Amino acid sequence: MKNPFEAFQQTDGRKREIPLDKILKFKEETLSKILKGYEDLLKNEAKDLVWLMQYSTVIKAYSIAEKKIEGIEYTAEDIEEFCYALDRSDQIPYLITGPAGVYISTLCNYAKEEEITLHLRDLNVKINLLGYRLPPNKKLIVEGNVGDFTGIGLDGGELIIEGSGKNYTGAGMKRGKIIIRHNLGFNTGHGMTGGEIIVGGRIKGLGKIVGGKIFEREHLIFPNEGVKPFYF
Repeated sequence: MKNPFEAFQQTDGRKREIPLDKILKFKEETLSKILKGYEDLLKNEAKDLVWLMQYSTVIKAYSIAEKKIEGIEYTAEDIEEFCYALDRSDQIPYLITGPAGVYISTLCNYAKEEEITLHLRDLNVKINLLGYRLPPNKKLIVEGNVGDFTGIGLDGGELIIEGSGKNYTGAGMKRGKIIIRHNLGFNTGHGMTGGEIIVGGRIKGLGKIVGGKIFEREHLIFPNEGVKPFYF
C-alpha cells in the first residue's frame, strides 16, 4: 500500500510541514491579532470594568475598533471563532458584552464577505450591539439569541436573527432591514428614521419612532392610526 504521507517527505528523508499545519498556524495568528485589538479597545473604553451604554460611547468605541482591526486579514469564520474565544475565556473583561458587540460589528462591517453567518446558539452570553451600523450590501445572519441594542444605527444592511432579541432593537436605524424570527423586548425601533423591522413573534413594546416600518407576525404595527411618529 502506498504511503499517503509520502508526498510530504523530502528526498533526503526530512519531512515537509503539512499545509494544514500552516493553515492552523495562520488562523491562530489571526485570532491572536483580533484578540489583541479587542484588549486594546477594553483598555481605552472599559477601565475598571465600567462601560456606560451611551451612544457617544458606542461611537467612540467603534472608531477605536476600526483602527485596531486595520490591516488584519480575517474571514467570517475568524469572527465566529473570536465570539467563542470571548465566551470561554476566564478573563473577566471579556464578559463586557457592550464593547464586544461593537468590536464584532466592526469586524463584520469590514469583512470581505458580503454575507456572514455567525453560529452562536451555543454561546453562554447574549452579546449586545450586534449589527451596529451594518452598511448597504452586507447581510449578517446570527443563529441564536442576542442581547440589547441589536442593529442600532443600521445603515442599509440586512440583519437576520434566527432567535430572539431584547430591548432597543433597531434603535436609531436609518435604512435597511432587521428580521427577528422570534420575540423582541421593549423600546423596539426607538429613534429609527427608516428601514424595516420584521418580527416573527411578539414585541413587548415600541420606542419613540420617527419613521420606517415595523411588522409583528406579518401585521404592520407602525405606522398605524394608534401609533403616531414621534418628533424629537
